[in-house]
Amino acid sequence: MDKYLIEGGRPLRGTLSVSGSKNSCLPIMAATLLIESEVILKNIPELMDVRTMAKVLQNLGARIEWDRQAAVMKIDCSQIDSVVAPYELVKTMRASFLVMGPLLARFGRAEVSLPGGCSIGTRPVDFHLKAFREMGAVVEMGQGNIQAKGKLDGREILLEFPSVGATENIMMAAAITSGTTIIENAAREPEIVDLANFLNQAGARVEHAGSARIEIHGVDGLKPLEYPIMADRIEAGTFLILGAMCRSGIRVEKAPVEHLGSLLDKMKESGVQVREDGGGLVVEAASELSGVEIQTRPHPGFPTDLQAPIMAFLATVPGVSVISEGIFENRFLHIPELVRMGADIHLDGSKAIMKGVARYQAAPVMAGNLRAGASLVLAALLAKGTSEVSRIYHIDRGYQRLEQKLEQIGAVITRKKG
Repeated sequence: MDKYLIEGGRPLRGTLSVSGSKNSCLPIMAATLLIESEVILKNIPELMDVRTMAKVLQNLGARIEWDRQAAVMKIDCSQIDSVVAPYELVKTMRASFLVMGPLLARFGRAEVSLPGGCSIGTRPVDFHLKAFREMGAVVEMGQGNIQAKGKLDGREILLEFPSVGATENIMMAAAITSGTTIIENAAREPEIVDLANFLNQAGARVEHAGSARIEIHGVDGLKPLEYPIMADRIEAGTFLILGAMCRSGIRVEKAPVEHLGSLLDKMKESGVQVREDGGGLVVEAASELSGVEIQTRPHPGFPTDLQAPIMAFLATVPGVSVISEGIFENRFLHIPELVRMGADIHLDGSKAIMKGVARYQAAPVMAGNLRAGASLVLAALLAKGTSEVSRIYHIDRGYQRLEQKLEQIGAVITRKKG
């Protein structure tokens, strides 16, 4: 397995550019199954998860052309000849399950293996399946596969939890389903709005996306379109946190400022100054920092995907900081690794309590999931000595060419093939 060798303690200054959003790109790729002609997607990030979703679609019969240099992907789902997403592909990425809604709506049947992905706790698909049953599908489970069939009808669906994946799957299924579907307690993340914008530009009628009550009025079919994927707010947030850790001027270009409010509020509370600068955000040196309390919540609360990166920062901030994880029960895999690098962090149930240390020390560490891996890279960039970060295939799932971007601001980081 590949690993990073990172020589820490180097001064980092310059501009980091944000790529297209992984969490927006994947559901929109799945949504192309609803369109019986070529779709052109722009600002596509070159990520392992995007490659996996492309393979899932190709396995179903889609034709895909991907110009990685131009970040453009052409997807033609006019000749879909299978409604089965096999375990070999779905096991590596939970977002693969998002093909069920579009397949079920378009063909009246779908078979998808139970998904895999990062080890960050239980993320059941029960919300998805309950919704499909309420819309009229017969859903059966057996031997690790989920089979759904039947004609769907619009319904009012109440989600027990504002699940992003369930909201997306229902939205896509309802887009070409007769009648009106209403999702109560819907997820409100910006990626939900991006998917709704994509569907609407293709001719769907999705209303109030970004609120807790989404209405989808079914249409007979969707038309082809060109669509740019939104910028990745989690990558942007990770880069802003790195700027805070460096206590120096790092500029984050193409940062979606409107989607970073909860992070910027907490950074300001800790003493970090961030200013807008011609389409980007600049993190300025902070003279005095202090600990803060954070609790991850569904949007517009503090994003769970930034919990690990901001912990890497707060572990170096004077005083005591507290982070409570309010979404996933197993999202603290990075804590033992940060402690190996000198952090003072105590775990109390779903709450992490940290006392700021002066700096990190280099150590061999291991990424347990995507965002945990990002936090270890941030810590290693500040640590004294050379750190080895292994299992970086997790990081490749969500950060495009991370080492190349970091090298542009002065980092000494090498990918070692394993």
